[in-house]
Amino acid sequence: MDLAEPGRCRPDDPRPAARQRGRGGRARRRGALNPPHGSGGNPMGSGTSPAARRSRRFPSFTRDTARPEGGGRAAAGDAPAPARQWPLLAVLCTAGAGLLIVALDAFEEAFRIGTILIGVALVGGAVLRLVVPSVGMLAVRSRFTDLVTYGLLGVLIVMLALVAQPKPWLDVPIMEDAVHFTIR
Repeated sequence: MDLAEPGRCRPDDPRPAARQRGRGGRARRRGALNPPHGSGGNPMGSGTSPAARRSRRFPSFTRDTARPEGGGRAAAGDAPAPARQWPLLAVLCTAGAGLLIVALDAFEEAFRIGTILIGVALVGGAVLRLVVPSVGMLAVRSRFTDLVTYGLLGVLIVMLALVAQPKPWLDVPIMEDAVHFTIR
């Protein structure tokens, strides 16, 4: 028959369960087990109340989100709002001008020039994100992700505008072969 040995943490060990693993863990820190003498049940001492201590657990609901790197103001805090967000406004105004050119269709190559302007705006946003340390609301994600997203989308839009039919400005022979292969 197996007899209990004192200090071996067997099921019939008479010590309290919280103290079997050493210091007593969370229960002792909260003052549930053997409070220190003279502290009135508060393990932090008599100067602090249990309500004043902060929890080390993550909150159930987040109160705020972290700002992306470089997401601070692009100008001083006392400047008017448009001046603080000049990188975003430059990209939006350039893309807006491109959309306006496409929408008005005022001249023969308006579609191509307007679309190129939209792509250039995105590439410009990538360059601003790389060069300017604080770009305001142009910073949406991490710097690397913004660079890849803005740059790749901008280059793709410019390339599509250059090879758009009829009479493409950029002739890519493999594109013609791919189109003829898929249409056959």
